[in-house]
Formats: sequence, C-alpha cells, structure tokens
Amino acid sequence: MARFDWPGLMRAGMAGRGLSPGEFWALTPAELMVMLGRGGGTAPLGRAGLDALAALYPDNDKGMGDGCDCDG
Repeated sequence: MARFDWPGLMRAGMAGRGLSPGEFWALTPAELMVMLGRGGGTAPLGRAGLDALAALYPDNDKGMGDGCDCDG
C-alpha cells in the first residue's frame, strides 16, 4: 500500500492552493491529487460514450419502477 506524504500534501494544499484546513481534510486523496495536477485519471465521458450508453439503456415509457403500485 502506498503511503501519503501528508506534510507535503498539506503544504501543497493549504500553502500552495490556499485551502483552509477544513477544505483540505474534506477532499479525498484522489481529489487532492487531481487538484495538484498529479492525477492520471481517465477522460470524462464524451458524446460518443453517452450515445453508446443511451443505446444500451434506452429510456422507456414504463420508467425504472420497482414493480410497486404506489399510487394509492
């Protein structure tokens, strides 16, 4: 398991980015790494990806109900 350099990250987040301690500790490590420009991550979903998902899971008139008739 990789260890985090918390003092270094705190300096980068609070001194370098001007985050308050509360803002710093509210971030996940992944969010902090992205904020510091160290996140590799994947590209956000583009239009082609959205179209592919829509084709796989089309909207329908029945909705996404759980089978419960909750109207009355």
